[in-house]
Amino acid sequence: MNAVGIDVSKGKSTVAVLRPFGEVVAEPFNVIHNDDDLNNLIKRIKSLSGETKVVMEYTGKYYEAIASELHNAGIFVSVVNAILVHDYGGNSIRKVKTDKKDALKLASYALDKWVDLPEYTPEEDIRKTLKILNRQYIQYTKIQTMQKNNLISLLDTVFPNANSLFSSHQRKSDGHEKWVDFVSKFYHVDCVSKLSLSAFKLKYQSWCRKNNYYYKESQAEKIHIYAREQVSSLPMTDSVKLLIEQSVNQLNSILETLAAIRNEMDRLSSQLPEYNTVMDFYGVGTVLGSQLMAEIGDIKRFRNRKAIIAFAGLDAPPNQSGALDVKSRSISKRGSPSLRKTLFQVVDVIIKKQPENNAVYQFLDKKRSEGKPYKVYMMAAANKFLRIYYARVNEALNAVS
Repeated sequence: MNAVGIDVSKGKSTVAVLRPFGEVVAEPFNVIHNDDDLNNLIKRIKSLSGETKVVMEYTGKYYEAIASELHNAGIFVSVVNAILVHDYGGNSIRKVKTDKKDALKLASYALDKWVDLPEYTPEEDIRKTLKILNRQYIQYTKIQTMQKNNLISLLDTVFPNANSLFSSHQRKSDGHEKWVDFVSKFYHVDCVSKLSLSAFKLKYQSWCRKNNYYYKESQAEKIHIYAREQVSSLPMTDSVKLLIEQSVNQLNSILETLAAIRNEMDRLSSQLPEYNTVMDFYGVGTVLGSQLMAEIGDIKRFRNRKAIIAFAGLDAPPNQSGALDVKSRSISKRGSPSLRKTLFQVVDVIIKKQPENNAVYQFLDKKRSEGKPYKVYMMAAANKFLRIYYARVNEALNAVS
């Protein structure tokens, strides 16, 4: 038995090899993540006599390169959750944290958990790319919120509540929103109020035609009346125009990026075998459906429903000791926060639409009627949705295979 512990970091890894009873086969040594060093590591591992297993932690994306190389070379690799290794005792009260100690700790963990170590299987390229796209989508969404708030704050000084003049949704083609493009042209109340109604109608109609927006005469009249009632705290100057235009350009750039990512995520997820099944779920559209598939990945990697619930961090671990037996427990939150957020958004759609025949809504409504707090019944509904997701997608995949 050869237990190889690899402490992975950016650009390099520290490797240690142990055998039972604490026999050190190889003192910790460093491996650079390049072809020569990885090939030498593979040869060194394969030269060990007896069965060999390699263990490393999930460390962002750093572990994937070395894990894939070892797996493709026919070496048993297990990638374990960092929490499991962190909680694994080192039989010492001293707190020591070095790459060498971590590599030895991983090798020791591998020996103790030898039989139960799950084998690593590289993700499909589509799923891997889809997950990266989703993480970028989440980051750009945060920037979008910040940019929108900034633009609205600027408009409050020159065209108060201009963002509330339109109720149209984002355009699917480029992600643009009508109110954002509108204030790029009519950046100040005086751009509207100093024009006669007929002059504004002509100008607004021309703008709608140029920017591919639907023109409605009653909307033009509403905007003109509203602008004449508003008071700005800054004059209509070139400096003000510059500020609004730059803010609009930055926001539109983010909106276009988000639209491109959404379209690409839908294109990639449509190539996955569970796509149609996921899209049939109530409350799931192309965006949330793609996000679910991105964060969950291949459903086959979960042993049962409990495993996928734990992966999402929606499980409520038991809390009992002696006479103490806590009945009301919070979720662990030790799983994927991105998946929990997506599930929460799906449940939010369901609770707003209130589909009477939907199993998730019926379960949610029951918990709500029992007087459960908002977060409790929302997370319970997310748990219910995920269990149904696991069953239906598994059934669909089994039917295909």
